[in-house]
Amino acid sequence: VPGVTSIKMPEPARKPVSAFSKKPRSVEVDAGNPAVFEAETERAGVKVRWQRDGSDISASDKYSLASEGRRHTLTVRDAGPTDQGSYSVIAGSSKVKFDLKVTKAEKAEETPAPAPAETSGAPATPEPEGSIPDPKGEQATQDGQGPTTPDDPIGLFLTRPQDGEVTVGGSVTFSARVAGASLLKPPAVKWFKGKWVDLGSKVGQHLQLRDSYDRASKVYLFELLITDAQLSSAGGYRCEVSTKDKFDSSNFNLTVHEAIGPADLDLRSAFRRAGDLDSHEDAGTLDFSSLLRKRDSKLEAPAEEDVWEMLRQAPPSEYERIAFQHGVTDLRGMLRRLRGLRPDDRKSAAFQRKLEPAYQVSKGHKIRLSVELADPDAEVKWLKNGQEIQMSGRYIFESVGAKRTLTISQCSLADDAAYQCVVGGEKCSTELFVKEPPVLITRPLEDQLVMVGQRVEFECEVSEEGAQVKWLKDGVELTREETFKYRFKKDGRRHHLIINEATLEDAGHYALRTSGGQALAELIVQEKKLEVYQGIADLAVGARDQAVFKCEVSDENVRGVWLKNGKELVPDSRIQVSHIGRVHKLIINDVTPADEADYSFVPEGFACNLSAKLHFMEVKIDFVPRQEPPKIHLDCPGRTDTIVVVAGNKLRLDVPISGDPAPTVIWQKSLSKGKKAVATPAPDAQEDPGAGDSDEWVFDKKLLCETEGRVRVETTKDRSVFTVEGAEKEDEGVYTVTVKNPVGEDQVNLTVKVIDVPDPPEAPEISNVGEDSCTVQWAPPAFDGGQPVLGYIVERKKKKSFRWMRLNFDLLREPRLEARRMIEGVAYEMRVYAVNAVGASRPSASSRPFMPIGPPGEPSHLAVEDVSDTTVSLKWLPPERVGAGGLDGYTVEYCAEGCSEWVAALQGLTERTSLLVKDLPTGARLLFRVCAHNVAGSGAPVTTQEPVTVREILQRPRLQLPRHLRQVIQRKVGEPVNLLIPFQGKPRPQVTWTKEGQPLGDEDVSIRNSPSDTILFIRAARRAHSGSYQVTVRIETLEDSATLLLQVVDKPSPPLDLRVTETWGFNVALEWKPPQDDGNTELGGYSVQKADKRTMEWFTVLEHYRRTHCVVSELIIGNGYYFRVFSHNMVGPSDRAATTKEPIFIPRPAITYESPKYKALDFSEAPRFTQPLANRSVIAGYTTVLCCAVRGTPKPKISWFKNGLDLGEDARFRMFSKQGVLTLEIRKPCPFDGGVYVCRATNLQGEAQCECRLEVRGKPVGLAPPAWCPVALASGTGTTHRCHGLSPAVPQ
Repeated sequence: VPGVTSIKMPEPARKPVSAFSKKPRSVEVDAGNPAVFEAETERAGVKVRWQRDGSDISASDKYSLASEGRRHTLTVRDAGPTDQGSYSVIAGSSKVKFDLKVTKAEKAEETPAPAPAETSGAPATPEPEGSIPDPKGEQATQDGQGPTTPDDPIGLFLTRPQDGEVTVGGSVTFSARVAGASLLKPPAVKWFKGKWVDLGSKVGQHLQLRDSYDRASKVYLFELLITDAQLSSAGGYRCEVSTKDKFDSSNFNLTVHEAIGPADLDLRSAFRRAGDLDSHEDAGTLDFSSLLRKRDSKLEAPAEEDVWEMLRQAPPSEYERIAFQHGVTDLRGMLRRLRGLRPDDRKSAAFQRKLEPAYQVSKGHKIRLSVELADPDAEVKWLKNGQEIQMSGRYIFESVGAKRTLTISQCSLADDAAYQCVVGGEKCSTELFVKEPPVLITRPLEDQLVMVGQRVEFECEVSEEGAQVKWLKDGVELTREETFKYRFKKDGRRHHLIINEATLEDAGHYALRTSGGQALAELIVQEKKLEVYQGIADLAVGARDQAVFKCEVSDENVRGVWLKNGKELVPDSRIQVSHIGRVHKLIINDVTPADEADYSFVPEGFACNLSAKLHFMEVKIDFVPRQEPPKIHLDCPGRTDTIVVVAGNKLRLDVPISGDPAPTVIWQKSLSKGKKAVATPAPDAQEDPGAGDSDEWVFDKKLLCETEGRVRVETTKDRSVFTVEGAEKEDEGVYTVTVKNPVGEDQVNLTVKVIDVPDPPEAPEISNVGEDSCTVQWAPPAFDGGQPVLGYIVERKKKKSFRWMRLNFDLLREPRLEARRMIEGVAYEMRVYAVNAVGASRPSASSRPFMPIGPPGEPSHLAVEDVSDTTVSLKWLPPERVGAGGLDGYTVEYCAEGCSEWVAALQGLTERTSLLVKDLPTGARLLFRVCAHNVAGSGAPVTTQEPVTVREILQRPRLQLPRHLRQVIQRKVGEPVNLLIPFQGKPRPQVTWTKEGQPLGDEDVSIRNSPSDTILFIRAARRAHSGSYQVTVRIETLEDSATLLLQVVDKPSPPLDLRVTETWGFNVALEWKPPQDDGNTELGGYSVQKADKRTMEWFTVLEHYRRTHCVVSELIIGNGYYFRVFSHNMVGPSDRAATTKEPIFIPRPAITYESPKYKALDFSEAPRFTQPLANRSVIAGYTTVLCCAVRGTPKPKISWFKNGLDLGEDARFRMFSKQGVLTLEIRKPCPFDGGVYVCRATNLQGEAQCECRLEVRGKPVGLAPPAWCPVALASGTGTTHRCHGLSPAVPQ
C-alpha cells in the first residue's frame, strides 16, 4: 500500500487466550473513598460474575455492579479495612484475580497517589490465565516494598499451587514451596490428577516433575510442568506433602482453552494501543500481538450450550472436565441424573448391551461389570483408568456366548475408578464408586474435670481399625495445623485427643465424628485452688516429749515448706518432715525450750499459710519438806481445759504430778445420766422462788484403770499419761484426774471433744430439668461432725459411666445448685459431699437418674390448605429440632385480627401435621398459630404471616383423570371394576355419570361420590358392561367432563371347520377357519396339538400360531394321528377345541441307504507368524523380552539370531516356547545388545522368519528401577496365540 512501510515483526510467544480485552488492576484507596474496578470483554453480551474470596458478589448498599456493552464495572462504596482482600472477575472459563488495599487517610495525605499511567515501579498486575506465582516469592508487591507473605504460615506449604489456564498446545507450570528448616529429611511429595491418577507414573515428554532445595532460605521447591497441553489435561489436580508426623494437601484446577476462531476476532480491539484504554486515543503505541495469535478453525463453545446433552454424548472419562468447565460441583447427583436421561437411540455395531453409566458397591463386596457383544467371537479388553487389566486373583474375566463379564472381588478404595470395555475400535465406559461402610462408635467419650495446667486425654473406640475420624470442639473441626496445642493419636481402633497443658480456653464440648455417628463429651477446666481439709493446731508439750504438727490439703501432689518464726526449717536427726498423700507432718522429737516458736506450713504455688504455736510446758517443783501434798502441774490457765482431737487420731494426755509420798492417780470419765428430780415442797411451806429454776444434771463416773488396750493409763513417779488410740465419738466427755496421798489431794477436769467429718447428706433431689440444666437440692447432714458445715461439693456423672466429675470448686453455702452445661438426651446422676473443718464426708447416695430434655423448636412451613365459609384447613411440617424428648403433639390456636386473646382450636394435642378448624364465623379475619409439645413443655409457636378470611372461594371444577384411565380399560368377565377419578372444585361439584349418552340404568353399576373424588364400581363385570362412560362435574354454569372406554373380555370360541388338506411323507397339512366369537378382544393366535391313535396322549406342536393353516412335521410312519386346534386371546385359550373326526395314517415308503464318502484331508501347514516381532526401545539395565506368535504343522523348530549370529548358546539370552508363543528374554541389556533380532521357524513344509530392531538407551540419572509387572499370556484356539503387555512400563 503506498505510504505504508511494511515492518516484519518477530512472532511472539503463544499467549493464553482470555475472554477479557481489558483486565481489572489491583488498586490502593484511602479509607472512606470508593474503589472502582473495570473490565472489558472481547465480545458484547458476555455474562460476567464478580467474586470476593470465592463468593459471588451481588448488588447491594456496599457493592454496585454495572454492565454496558463490553464494559463491566464493580464499585466498592466507602471502602474500609474489612473490604481488603482478593477479588476476581469471571467470564466464561476465564478468571482474573486482583486485590484491593485500603490505607489510612493520614498516610494518604502525606504521599498522594500517582495517576495509574504514571506510577513508578511495577504495579501489581492481575494474575493472567495460565500463569503461576513466582515459586521463589520474588514478585514485588504493589508498593514495591518486598516479597509477598507466604499464604500458609501454619501448614507445611509456604506457597500452595494456584489455579492456572492455558491454551491448547501451550505449557504451564505449577509450583509449591515447603519450609524445610524444621525437617530432618526432605518431605515426600505426590502429584495427582482427579481422585486417583498418580502423575508420578505418567512422567514423560509432556509431563515433568522437578524439585530443588535452596540452602540459604531452607525452602524446598516442587514443580509440575505440563507441555503441549491438550483438552484432556483440564481438570482438578492435588499436591500432597507428607513428613514423619505431618501431612498437608492442596487442590488446584487447570483450564485448557481452545484457540479463538476468525469469527471471534475483533479487529478494532486487535489494533488497541498499549497502556490505559481510558487515556487519550493517541497515547501509547499500537499493539499488534492479538493479530499474531494462532487461529484455529475450531470455534469456542458458546456459553448457552446444553451441558446435559454434552454429558450424555461424552464418555464417562470426560465427565469431570465438563463438570469443572460448566460449574457442576455435585458429581454424584450429576451421575444420578444422567442415569435417568433417555439413552441414545444410536445402535452400537460392537455392543448389544453396554455398561451402565455408573456402578456402586460396598467396600469388601464383589461387583460384576457385564456387556453383550454383537459378535460372540470378538476379542475384549478391559481397562482401568486407561490401563489394561490383567487377570489375577481379584480380577476374573468370564465369557459365556456373547456375554463378557469382569468380576472384581473384595473391592477396596483403590478400585474406585473409571472402567472401559474395548472391542476393536469401539468402547463403552462406566464409573465404579466404592462405598465405605459406616464407622460406628463402640465406646463413647467421657466428661472430664481438670485444673489449669493438667494433662487431658480423650479416648474413643470405633468399630473399624484405621478409620478416618474428625475431632471437633464446640462444632468446629480441629485441624492438623493446630498440632502445637492438640495431639491426635491412633492406636488400632482407639483414637486419642491429647491436650498437654489445659487452659481455661480449652473448656467446652469435644466431639469425635465418624461416618456412622459421633461421640460427645464435656471438658471443664477450673482455676487451680487449694483446699485445707485439716489445719495445724497449737500444741503444749513437755520436755523430752514429741511434738507433731499435721495438716491435710486437697491436692496430694502439692509440696510445701515448713517455717519456724518465718525461717525455713531444715530437717535433721531430731526434726523430721514427711509428705504422704494429702497429709503433711512436722515431727519434733525431744522437745526443748528452744523449740517453742510459731510454726507455719506454706504450700508451693499457692497464696496460703497454715500457722500454729508450740508451747513448752515446764514442770515447776518447789522444794518442800517431806510430806508434800499432791499437786497437778498443768501449764494452762484455770483448772479446766478443752482438748480437741480429730476422730481416728491418737489422743495423749500427759499430766505432770508431784507429791511426797508419791500420790495415787485416779482417772475418771463423767457419764451423763439425766436431770435430778425436783423434790415436792410441803403444802404449807413457803415456795422458794429460786427452787423452780434448778436444772442440775446427775453424773455417773467411770473409772479408767486399764494399762493396755485402746484406752489405757500409764503412771510414773512424776507424770501420768492417758492415751486413746484412734479416738472415737464415744471417747468425748469430761475426764477427771485426781491425785491423792496422805497429806492431801488435787483434782483437774479435762474436757475432750472428738470432731469428725460430717455424715453424708441425703440423696439429692432433681427438679426443674431443662434442655441443658437442672436444679439440685439436698438436706443437710444429720450430724455435722462436731464442727459447723462449711459447704458442699456436688459431683455429676453419666449413668453408664464410672467417672464422677466435680461441678463446683468453691464450696456451696446453700444446699442448692443450678447445674448447667449438660448434654441433652444423656442420663445423669448427682451426688453431694458435706465439708467441715475436718474434711469432706462420704458421698451421698446417688440421685435418681434424670435426662436433660428441652422443648421442641417451632413447626415450619405453616400454610393454609383450604378455606370454606366456616372451616379453615391448616398443614405444617414438624420442627427442625425435636430434641431427645421426642414430640408428643401439637396445639392449634386462633385469634381475631387486632385481638390478643388466643382460642384453642381443639382440646388436647394432635399428633397429625394437619387440622381442619371448624365452626368459625363467616367473614372473620383470623390469625392461626401452632405449637409443638413434649415432656419438657411447649416450644415456640409459628404464626400465619397474614390474617385468613373465613370465606369459601369459588374454584372451577376440574377432573384429574389418572393416566391409566386415559386408555382403554380392559377387565375380564367376572372381575370387579373399580374406577376412581379425583376432581377439584368449590363449592362441592355435582357429579353425573352416563353410558353412551344415556343415564346409567343397570343395577350392577354403582356410583359413590365424595368431596374430592367419584368411583364407578361393578362387582362382577359382564360383556354387556362394555362401552363408553362419560363423567361430568358441574358447579352452576361451569363444568368439566371425561370419557372412559371399558372393554370386558372373555375367552374366545373354538376354531371352525378343521380339516386335513394334504398328507405326504412325514407331514400333514391342516386348515381351519377363525372362531365365531373372539371374546371381545384381538386373537393372540392358535395352538395346535397332536395325539397318537394308540395312546391318545396330546402333545403341543405349535403355540401362538397366527395363520389358519399349518404343516405338522416329524410324524412317525405307520401311525395314525388325531389333531386339534385351540384359539387364544389375552384371557386364555378357548374352552373347547376343533378336532379332526377321523385319524390320519402316515404311509411307510421304501428307503435305500447309501453310505457317505469322505475325502482325506492334509492338515500339514508351513510355518506362519500370526504376531510378528515389534521394534523396541528400552533403557539399559532393565530386563526386557521380545515376543511373537507362530503356527505350523508339524511343530516348527525355532531359532533366534542377533545381527546374523545364533543366540542358542549365549547364557544371557533365554528362549521360551509355549503353545505357539515365542519369547526371547534379554537379562539387563546394555547398549551393545542393540541391533536386529531375527526369529526363524522351520518345519517340513517350509520356513518363515520375522525380525525387529532393538534400541538400548542409557539409564537416566536418579531413575529407580521400576517394579516388574507380571505378563499374562492369553491362549486362543488351535495353535494361534496373541500376547499383550510383554514388558514393564518404562517412563519415556
